[in-house]
Amino acid sequence: MKKLYRNTKKGILFGILAGIGDYVNLDPTVIRIIFLFLLLATGVFPFVILYILGYYFIPVKPPYTVVDEQ
Repeated sequence: MKKLYRNTKKGILFGILAGIGDYVNLDPTVIRIIFLFLLLATGVFPFVILYILGYYFIPVKPPYTVVDEQ
């Protein structure tokens, strides 16, 4: 099962948009462009609040993951 993590290695500020890009299998640049468009279209405030909430509620991606081999 996939989990949403902040990807601080690919991220520019906190890695939230890079983590969303990893989760939906899109390039983080595409997610950033969509976020910027929505940010400007809604008057900045709602998406700034969502970004701040993402910082607090989305965990940082662990440095490694264990893969079960069967």
